[in-house]
Amino acid sequence: MSAGTGHSAGTGHAAGTGHAATGGDGWWGTQEVSVRYGQRLALDHVSFRAEPGQVSAVVGGDGAGRTTLLRCLAGALAPSSGEVRRPAAPRIGYLSAGSGIYPDLSVTENLEFRATVYRLPPAQARERAAELLDRAGLAAAAGRLAGRLSGGMRQKLGVIAAMLHRPDLLVLDEPTTGVDPVSRADLWWLIARAAADGAAVVLATSYLDEAERAYDVLVLDAGAELASGTPEQIVAAMPGTLQVCDQQPEGDAARRAWRREGHWRVWDPYGTVAGVQPDLQDAVTVAILAREAAHAPAGGERG
Repeated sequence: MSAGTGHSAGTGHAAGTGHAATGGDGWWGTQEVSVRYGQRLALDHVSFRAEPGQVSAVVGGDGAGRTTLLRCLAGALAPSSGEVRRPAAPRIGYLSAGSGIYPDLSVTENLEFRATVYRLPPAQARERAAELLDRAGLAAAAGRLAGRLSGGMRQKLGVIAAMLHRPDLLVLDEPTTGVDPVSRADLWWLIARAAADGAAVVLATSYLDEAERAYDVLVLDAGAELASGTPEQIVAAMPGTLQVCDQQPEGDAARRAWRREGHWRVWDPYGTVAGVQPDLQDAVTVAILAREAAHAPAGGERG
């Protein structure tokens, strides 16, 4: 997921000082986008691209800037500077951090309302809604009030509503957070289906095992890019080596160690001896440690 340099076919202006490019050129995303809330910099020159037919994951902890980036992509927030490339509003599907459904409407009524907003032919909307509800395990709940659904069911309904009109860009803010494993599997089927239908799917997640399913990943920390690329590229770019030990390391090594799966992993930035094969979780942890080391006072001990 590298910074894009292509030019949009058509450019429109969003509210505020940022610009929104509405021409496709084969991808959607941001170029050098920054967002300020007063004196706080929520996004710091973030460049990101999402390809049609692919799933891109945005990863980061609380305050990393994930929701801010997704709101810019969806057109719900104008950047302070930089460019956002997105389709026209009717061609975007957006699920905010909530489920985005109306609790006092039934499952069917929620989807009928969404179909009306997007001006879908009624027969076409009913057919697509029935197919997605059935595959997501919600067909039996079609007449139930959305407010009486479980958390996982509400999330599935929210994703179905966002993708009902087959958008060109589907933006999902933490769709799987807090749901049970069965619902998570159903949600990933919906996400994969949207990509198969040709949408560029962008989802925020705090689960790195989920991010490994994505075509590419953007890792944010304090509003800035920490790592980006395919999961394989991020892992391959990890400097040094990892060693595994049963006892908690001491001294300088303790600052480069973390506990995982009952053992301690120790990152050696200068390591030449092969150790454990890292995965995306390891690579992101190392990226955080490397950033902290880069900002540490000079004169630290080489471990």
